Amino acid sequence: MNPAAYTHTSVALRDALQAVTVPCVEVHLTNTAAREEFRHVSLTAGACLGQIMGFGAMGYHLALIGLVQYLKSGRGPG
Repeated sequence: MNPAAYTHTSVALRDALQAVTVPCVEVHLTNTAAREEFRHVSLTAGACLGQIMGFGAMGYHLALIGLVQYLKSGRGPG
């Protein structure tokens, strides 16, 4: 999931992610660590399995690969 500008501002989005049992990966098209200082903090990352950033649209594909492997490993829900 890509929280975009809500990454560093939305406690509500983080709370919603924590409330569900669906694993997710935070995706950012750009490398937020290389951008403005205020973008370096993610309120939503702690509710996700991990983060992928800086790979453009390919980041969504990479996130799906990671989620599939996570679920196949037996660590996922269900």
